[in-house]
Amino acid sequence: MESAALLNKQLDDRINQLARTPILLVACDYDGTVAPIVDDPMKALPLRETAVALRNLATLPHTHVAVISGRSLRDLAMLSRLPVEVHLVGSHGTEFDIDFALDLDPDLRDHRRRLVAGLHDACDKFDGVTLEKKPTSVAVHYRRVADDQVASLLADVVAVADQIGDVTVRHGKMVCELLLIPTNKGEALTTVRGSVGASAVMFLGDDVTDEDAFLTLQGPDMGVKVGDGSTIAKYRIGSPDDVAVLLATLCARRSDWLAGAGVTAIEDHSMLSDQRTAALVTPDARISWLCVPRIDSSAIFAELVGGPGSGHFSIEPTDTSSAPTQSYVGDTLILRTSWPAVTVTDYLDCSDGRPERISGRTDLVRVIEGDGKARIEFAPRLDFGRFPTQLEVREGGLEVVNASDLVVLRSPGVSWNIEDAGIHQTAWAEVDLADGPITLELRCGTASMRPDRSDEPSRRSSTADYWSRWVEKLDLPDTATDLVRRSALTLRALCYGPTGAILAAPTTSLPEFLGGVRNWDYRYCWIRDASLTAAALVRLGSIDEAMNLLDWLLQVIESSDTGPERLSPLYTVNGQQLPPEATIEELPGYAGSRPVRVGNAADHQVQLDVFGPVLELIHQLGEVDAPLSARHWRLVEDLVGAVDQRWSEPDQGIWEIRAAPRHHVYSKVMCWVSVDRAIDIAETVFGRERPEWKNLRDMIAADVLSNGWKDEVGAFTAAYDGTDLDASVLMVGLAGLVEPDDPRFVSTVNSVESWLRDGPTVYRYKHDDGLPGEEGGFNLMTSWLIDAKILVGDVPAARDLFNQLTNLAGPTGLMAEEYDPVTRRALGNHPQAYSHLGLIHNACNISALRG
Repeated sequence: MESAALLNKQLDDRINQLARTPILLVACDYDGTVAPIVDDPMKALPLRETAVALRNLATLPHTHVAVISGRSLRDLAMLSRLPVEVHLVGSHGTEFDIDFALDLDPDLRDHRRRLVAGLHDACDKFDGVTLEKKPTSVAVHYRRVADDQVASLLADVVAVADQIGDVTVRHGKMVCELLLIPTNKGEALTTVRGSVGASAVMFLGDDVTDEDAFLTLQGPDMGVKVGDGSTIAKYRIGSPDDVAVLLATLCARRSDWLAGAGVTAIEDHSMLSDQRTAALVTPDARISWLCVPRIDSSAIFAELVGGPGSGHFSIEPTDTSSAPTQSYVGDTLILRTSWPAVTVTDYLDCSDGRPERISGRTDLVRVIEGDGKARIEFAPRLDFGRFPTQLEVREGGLEVVNASDLVVLRSPGVSWNIEDAGIHQTAWAEVDLADGPITLELRCGTASMRPDRSDEPSRRSSTADYWSRWVEKLDLPDTATDLVRRSALTLRALCYGPTGAILAAPTTSLPEFLGGVRNWDYRYCWIRDASLTAAALVRLGSIDEAMNLLDWLLQVIESSDTGPERLSPLYTVNGQQLPPEATIEELPGYAGSRPVRVGNAADHQVQLDVFGPVLELIHQLGEVDAPLSARHWRLVEDLVGAVDQRWSEPDQGIWEIRAAPRHHVYSKVMCWVSVDRAIDIAETVFGRERPEWKNLRDMIAADVLSNGWKDEVGAFTAAYDGTDLDASVLMVGLAGLVEPDDPRFVSTVNSVESWLRDGPTVYRYKHDDGLPGEEGGFNLMTSWLIDAKILVGDVPAARDLFNQLTNLAGPTGLMAEEYDPVTRRALGNHPQAYSHLGLIHNACNISALRG
């Protein structure tokens, strides 16, 4: 069905935006909107296409549908025949319940009886009048009354209302309604909106009475007038046929969006970093994620998890007929996106070479070059878009005038246009690059528009040196060298320079299950993840990250009110406890995957495995003669003491299961690792003997072998109390608790591959963890299976699986947390430290086979 409705680009764009709202309410009038106007009101049936669209919309997640009519609720239900998923509201908002009429006050019933009798007497002398009797009103339809008699009829009807008293008269299209309870569609719409918690509403109506509903719309809401007549609605379409087209279009686009269509694939995003914060960039040079002033602050651009209305910074050629190419410039985090006539170079300025500064501004530099024309759109949204964002043109650029932290966009030579976008403002401009390059500097932490002391080419060169000179010092394997190099750069980019903390990932709430609730905030420092990350860099020859991390951890312990045995699994990058986990209800999530979370409740869990990776890291540093001190020896003693106190307790484990604690095999193995590595550190690094630690190590090992192995499964299992399989138990052999040729380890490797592998990926587990939906395969577990297969001698299979794993990297070499073999899409936060450190170890282990 063709319609002028979709020829209006502004309307079409607005439908696209509405399709991505977190919780959508679609509401409409009935007569003249869902059903065409007919002479006999009791023959007004809905257009089939409209009814289908309403039904389909009502079945979508986070989507609600209502029909608000002046008709009685019984007549509305009988004529529309819409399913129970559609909210029906009758009598202009008086009737929400089909049995409403049964509970009317006797005085109200008598009042209505007298009104009906009076209207019969007044209308009998006019041909073509139809009285529609409702529980608390009467509608006088006069569509078939002769034109020259309408004025007399209405005068008589109003006279009846005046005579009866306490009657509200409302005029509509060829109808006059007399109400005993003065409600309107606006009040009804507000009630429905509140009951479903809608974050945006679309209302469509054709009648004068629908203006009350349009009056309630605000912000992201959308009003659509159907047909002729004056209106306050911003959009207009011609007829009920157009309503069918509009609703079908909205349904299709919302369904696609909820299924992940139209969003940039997670793995296609690239990252910029200055080791204080990070930005994510789409393949078409759109900044879709940036938190300031530091990585775990509120986002100023949150399109990644909220759609365009949540903030972005885009640059594109005015001629978009060609697809862009994108790559990092050499061994740096400088990103270049190119079209035939336009090139955009992006970086977070590291030219001062001092990411360790606690205070300091973040500068996002964007250079536009070429011989074409480009369009720039600057749409910051404070606090994930929850706080109104106002822009002001200043000499030399723009200022975000109401930001709690100073933010300006220095943009000499650009003439900006500012438009309102709900509670926010957006700036846009077009530039002709034939006049020369354009340099944009988003400065966070200053209001200065003065030129920097160094020109842009110098800053870019110094930033490139900052990254590339670090890479030059690495000892890279000869397997997948380029990807290992990019992985190492990614891990270094996740190091928080001011404190030495290391992030798990720079994002929050990228889903582990598309459309589901497995969405977590990873912008913090997990002691386990950070230690494993630092260990991977030590293996490549860089110890600074590990030493800085240990300094951070020592500071955390020294400033804590409890001992190391009560360490939280994770802290903020400043070493503080996390704020309470919360959800941002205003954001729809990546591809409709809600909720978007800030904070992480896992910081209150017991995870006894966290000590092992720290002592493994110190052991690794000792093997390369790193400058370990007496403070580090005390840390070793403290952590072994913590293990001694708590290793026999149950915990939530590495996967942070939000259920009752269990005796997880992986946690016990890592407690064993803690003591085993501490024994060697004591002897080889610090010249100490700790015979009691050997007894503790042997006790833990015996406990794991006695309780973790299940004959009936032929494998070590997730926990002592069950037979569920978990890929993390591969650490039994990888850590050395059993020998590689131990039949129990070999059988466990085979079981993990048989039950948990699917093509190029390995799932963490497949048992019910209490959360709805499934998740993708976990890239780190794929790496552990590769290493395990190398250990048991299945090298050809290990190489093959490694090749499959490397193919999962995105176009610029970044990897997310998980991979879905069904949809062939990356899942989870991005880029993920786990995925990159696992790949580094795989490449090193495979290369070592050639030695």
